[in-house]
Amino acid sequence: MGIYRNWFLASRPWSFAMTAISVGVGGAMAAIDGDFSVWLFLLALTSAVLLHAATNLINDYYDVKNGVDTVEAATAQYRPHPLVEGRLPAEQVRWAAYGLFAAASIIGVYLTATRGMTVLWIGLIGLLAGLTYTAPPLKYKYVALGELSVFLMWGPLMVEGSYFVQRQALSAQAFWVSLPFGALVALVLLANNIRDIDHDRSRKIRTLAIVLGRRGGLLAYLLLMVLAYAGILALAETLTPWVLLIFLTLPLAFKLLRQMIHAVPNDADARTAQLDTAFGVLLVISLVLEGLIG
Repeated sequence: MGIYRNWFLASRPWSFAMTAISVGVGGAMAAIDGDFSVWLFLLALTSAVLLHAATNLINDYYDVKNGVDTVEAATAQYRPHPLVEGRLPAEQVRWAAYGLFAAASIIGVYLTATRGMTVLWIGLIGLLAGLTYTAPPLKYKYVALGELSVFLMWGPLMVEGSYFVQRQALSAQAFWVSLPFGALVALVLLANNIRDIDHDRSRKIRTLAIVLGRRGGLLAYLLLMVLAYAGILALAETLTPWVLLIFLTLPLAFKLLRQMIHAVPNDADARTAQLDTAFGVLLVISLVLEGLIG
């Protein structure tokens, strides 16, 4: 039983909520615009979650191999990290990641064949982004491009991909809806990188937080949060006033900002992810209400 628990924890299943929300936003937008297929939605969601799990595994594999994730790292202090702790063989983790990438690709091929070539291009971008996040030759997480990638993947790419699977078309409105949530998902990585500035600098890697400095990183954190809520206000005018439900999360956002400014906690990324989840769930609910009630 322990080995299954280790694999479960290594995949970081708690992070899949963000993927479910992004796919859910795209699906809800498509349902507002026409018919909705539960089968196609579940296929898109399964493929996205498999891709996310694969990315988590291959990211941890190369972070450990490159000496970035160690027992001293803050990440290993507040959450289980079976690879760092030596409870999973590194090569098995790498091959498991490749297997999950392959499984996601099989679903992607089916959706490409049945829904259109746009699915292929979206899937290829997601696959390459996940594979090369910390892996050679790009290793772009280590050159301050992680936040941009996360914003694009969990924002426009995943939302538009989910929308396209339903409608066989892209949507300008879905694109605009994707931006606030994508910004908040990027905020999770930024929180992680602000916390790890000293550790990452000692490992000779460069993150956005290192480029900006601690003060600049916190200002960027505040700016992204403000832009996410400002985007919601704009959506209330152009899409549906139901999205104003998201402002129920403002107390959580203010509490998080106070914590970050006072002293960046070891679980800064996890606390930011809690805000993302609350924000994202209310976004999906607001879109569903728009579809059902108008």
